Amino acid sequence: MQELIAQELLPALPGQSPQALEDAATISIATDRLAFTTDSFTVQPLVFPGGDIGTLAVHGTINDLAMRGASPRFLSLGLIIEEGLPLELLRQIIKSIGAAAREADVNIVTGDTKVVGRGSADGIFINTAGIGECGPHVPSVTAAQPGDKALVSGTLGDHGIAVMVAREALEISTDLQSDTAALHTLVAAMLEAGGEAVHTLRDLTRGGLAAGLNEIAASSGVGVLAEATAIPVRAEVGSACEILGLSPYAVANEGKLVAMVEPAAADEVLQAMQSHPLGTDACVIGEVISESPGMVQLQTPIGTRRVLELPAGELLPRIC
Repeated sequence: MQELIAQELLPALPGQSPQALEDAATISIATDRLAFTTDSFTVQPLVFPGGDIGTLAVHGTINDLAMRGASPRFLSLGLIIEEGLPLELLRQIIKSIGAAAREADVNIVTGDTKVVGRGSADGIFINTAGIGECGPHVPSVTAAQPGDKALVSGTLGDHGIAVMVAREALEISTDLQSDTAALHTLVAAMLEAGGEAVHTLRDLTRGGLAAGLNEIAASSGVGVLAEATAIPVRAEVGSACEILGLSPYAVANEGKLVAMVEPAAADEVLQAMQSHPLGTDACVIGEVISESPGMVQLQTPIGTRRVLELPAGELLPRIC
């Protein structure tokens, strides 16, 4: 274990000193408000088109901080490694973790490593915690208001379908990649453009857009009306969902968000999103309404409305 930590983990991760293996990290942050989050990651396959479990762990933790308008500063990293995991695969995952953290300018300041018996961890599980510095405005899932425009940052379902195609070896001709990405710079651009007019941010991970909108509606006590024809879905994602019997609205993403923004500021925020590399396909998909609090409705192409329910069960297991 000491050799594993010293030779494989510490040299690959930002913020680590091989000479100072303390029981706890000390950190300095010059702010009176912090964002603090924790998450765990399990995915099969461990490596998939566009990323691996290591990139998911860093990006997912950063994105949870970003949804509160926080700049990510420090991460922890816990690894539960199954006996027999190939060392080259572990090296690839650790390399991905280090690269993603460095790209986001985030230090991994503390961690833990355990090895468990064969069959106990499905290769590797990763647990993280993240600390970020909050700015002057902290968006909240409870702050959506009637009249707000609902904006998404890009096409939906890319991550979940990319993982499913790789895992099940589906004979679908596609070069689809996971959308895994750290969203904090996109959020910073949005907040610079809209400030306090950006009421709510939510990353669309497990349960996809359907879960995100339902969580906002329930937490804010409002209704949400989305336009089906406005929701961006790649053709190959739509085709794969038809084959698999899935809704693209319920498929997980790892680099997409939904925002609720005051109507007067929506155009400016949307322009800022579209000017950012992670928001080129951003668009308005609907609005917050006062009727039917806690419910999400979908305006269909034929002009009728149907309820977009909170996904139930585990339709796409082990994808984030």
